[in-house]
Amino acid sequence: MKRVGILVGREKTFPEALIKNVNERGNGAVVAEYLTLGGIRHDAPPEYDLVIDRISHEVPFYRATLKRMALEGTFIINNPFWWSADDKFFNYSLARKLGVAVPKTVLLPQKDYIPGIVSESLRNLQFPLDWQAIVDYIGFPAFMKPFDGGGWKNVSKVNSLEELISEYDQTGTLCMTLQESIEFDQFVRCYCIGQEDVMIMPYDPRKPYLSGEQYVNDPNYLSPELNVRVVHDVRTLCSALGYDINTVEFAIKDGVPYAIDFMNPAPDAELQSVGAFYHGWVTEAVTNLVFKRLSEGTARPRYRWDALLNPEPVRTNAVASASEQTTRTVAPKKSVSKTKTAKTKSKEATT
Repeated sequence: MKRVGILVGREKTFPEALIKNVNERGNGAVVAEYLTLGGIRHDAPPEYDLVIDRISHEVPFYRATLKRMALEGTFIINNPFWWSADDKFFNYSLARKLGVAVPKTVLLPQKDYIPGIVSESLRNLQFPLDWQAIVDYIGFPAFMKPFDGGGWKNVSKVNSLEELISEYDQTGTLCMTLQESIEFDQFVRCYCIGQEDVMIMPYDPRKPYLSGEQYVNDPNYLSPELNVRVVHDVRTLCSALGYDINTVEFAIKDGVPYAIDFMNPAPDAELQSVGAFYHGWVTEAVTNLVFKRLSEGTARPRYRWDALLNPEPVRTNAVASASEQTTRTVAPKKSVSKTKTAKTKSKEATT
């Protein structure tokens, strides 16, 4: 019997549906359940074949536990070593290298520092910052947000240098980025499961979270050409980052999809938030992923950081055609008429 553990925060409907799916399909040969973790021995034998992680980015004890599980051969979705090392500023730089359009972005030094860091500790920093050069490059409006944050926390939109400095002065020890605001024509959020299966979701983050109005079922929202490009870019990014569960968000302006957020390894999948159609799709896709990864087995662990941090990607290319997207994406029986969608983020249901 193979065991699948689910590690979650406050979310309910997605993990419960996933456990039900896995147990029904597993028929006793594969059993899924919530993990229960206490004091973890450094030499404890593995108890699970696969674990789906939805919360360790917020709980260091969980993250350390998952790293040890991986060392013992448990397959962790998503890879806790890479997730620990990753950040959004690196992702923007990587995306540009991969040919994916991203907004202009600048990494900013922290406003404040932990005790013990004094002026002599920061002799390599430019002071004062050349704010004018930064805003000349980025322009206004712009978004300031943590370089490794999520869930729309500590994000502010600024329209002038005065607003920027005022918001920056309140960021404390957070390391922030300043990013060009794409005044978009369309906006989509895309699930990517197993670095392959993509669901494009028209998305309006201006609507209230849990309102049931953020996500729209409209399979014809994007033109065929733009649809192909978005799928290609989603797969390119997720393959490069190695995330088996992720969402990628695009602000689309003048036919160009700008990837504005693609470090979402525990994306929102709650029924009330994403709606019945997308909730059902992602639950089924992750169920399929669980059985696929279990069927592949795991090689004997290599006790080196590079092996744990950088396993072989699922894909070495990311080519998608319109016909392939049609076969991979289940269209709803009744589509809503085209709806203009907008920018920013929704809260991820992981804390």
